[in-house]
Amino acid sequence: APIAAVVPYMLLAILTLVAYGVVRHWLRPLSDIAAGAERYGAGKFDAPIPQRRDDELGELAGRINTMATRLHGMLEAKRALLLAISHELRSPLTRARLNAELVDEGPSRDALLRDLGEMRELITDLLESERLAAGHAALQREATDLAALVRTVVAELGPEGGAARIEVQLDEALGPVEVDPARWRVLLRNLLSNALRHGRPEEAQGAQEGQETQATDVELSLVRAGDALRLTVRDHGPGVPPEQLAHLTEAFYRPDSDRGRRSGGVGLGLHLCRLIAEAHGGRLTLRSAEPGLLAEVTWPAG
Repeated sequence: APIAAVVPYMLLAILTLVAYGVVRHWLRPLSDIAAGAERYGAGKFDAPIPQRRDDELGELAGRINTMATRLHGMLEAKRALLLAISHELRSPLTRARLNAELVDEGPSRDALLRDLGEMRELITDLLESERLAAGHAALQREATDLAALVRTVVAELGPEGGAARIEVQLDEALGPVEVDPARWRVLLRNLLSNALRHGRPEEAQGAQEGQETQATDVELSLVRAGDALRLTVRDHGPGVPPEQLAHLTEAFYRPDSDRGRRSGGVGLGLHLCRLIAEAHGGRLTLRSAEPGLLAEVTWPAG
């Protein structure tokens, strides 16, 4: 009698497991389509959505794959065009700079050379961002003393990055790290220049009043955090509204605030920093520091 009473529950459990397996089997194409759409949305076109059946869901997966292939082709064509234009602009830009050097010294000559320099930096950043985004450039990794690299970059910034305005905290026991030193130099310069450009409201106020200030504008930290390394750069400026934080690493994005054209830059610096961090297997995170903006780069220590 006890066994007879248990049999219906056992049958119900078996039927439930069978039904679950059947439903999972029928819904698996939907999971594949969802995962594929997420990959395509992130710009990863290397793995197409598998077509497991010949029904409507299989046909839908095939159509999405066809659409993704066409989109990938359009993106590659755009990148190729951008790279070609950037390369072609270098020669006339160099000739223009040589001709500008022959102009008599004065405000007009200085302004022209400054504009030509900004154009050259823009082209260089465009070429580098497209190489990293398209995966065409392999990182030149080598054992690098990041602490020494940080000191070098701070010193290279000269008066803009004087020790009175940058507080540096380094993990001296960090040891050599396998990174691409040239690209990490770009990342450090961009993060520090961006922080210095927007992080000194008190100094600007003191300068207007004819007073000197020794307030720290930027705080830089490089430490080991478990199995990862963490680089943080914080300024003490007005900061960025929360709704704009997610867009700061987009190409050519600049908030409609003090972080605009009058303060310099074209909106590629943080975008390039994000690409460099991701190429090293890490990520760049931006968040409000109240006051100011904090940029954090984390990547595997291995």
